[in-house]
Amino acid sequence: MLTIKDLSLTLDEKQILNKVNIDFWDGHIHAIVGPNGAGKSTLAQTIMGLPGYENYTGEIHFDGTNLKGLTLFERASMGVTLAWQEPARFTGITVEAFLRASAKDKRDDNIIDAMDRVGLDPDKYLPRAVDKTLSGGERKRVEVASIYVMEPRIVLMDEPDSGIDTDAIEYIFRIIQGFKKRGTTVILITHSSKVLLQADHAFLLCHGQVVDKGTVDKMSAYFNGNCIPCTHKNAPETSEVLNG
Repeated sequence: MLTIKDLSLTLDEKQILNKVNIDFWDGHIHAIVGPNGAGKSTLAQTIMGLPGYENYTGEIHFDGTNLKGLTLFERASMGVTLAWQEPARFTGITVEAFLRASAKDKRDDNIIDAMDRVGLDPDKYLPRAVDKTLSGGERKRVEVASIYVMEPRIVLMDEPDSGIDTDAIEYIFRIIQGFKKRGTTVILITHSSKVLLQADHAFLLCHGQVVDKGTVDKMSAYFNGNCIPCTHKNAPETSEVLNG
């Protein structure tokens, strides 16, 4: 579904992505893991086509279409969606209005089902505003619910467990699996070994390059300090545990 070929990006005269090559399979859950500064979030933002991330070299193909030159809106219209690490606040709009604006199917039962899936009581939360009166974790769950009702073809989730407590993360995991059951391709950007376990396949990104890929069991080793030999000039003398 999504093919990335020789993708490179320089920001503020610093190379963030360096000839990244990845194939994301249709209907699978993929994880991108790696240390802070590896380029994980930048990769997601470049795929999404956010302002400031358009001047990349290489190719991003979605269903055979080269996304180069396509705007954020055009990519979203094709079914590409990004769930932010820090969800937005919207003054003056209710949770219900926010979900209905996003929903492909605007029936009441579809909106209620999405709220139930993220563990938020529809009667309590639908009338509330999407603003600072919601905690960061509540806003994140509302955002994920809004993406679920969009029925996107591919969803990039940047640190889906950020700001989420232990009980609430199980609802996020449930909806991630719900995306898969619908046939949506999911790309998880994560530092967390628990989030990694939700994936079918994973890639290790370091210093802007894909340095390894494989099964979740294989990639879990990197969270235990069993990293691969690295020739980068900033590589430590001994293996370090990835953040998370």
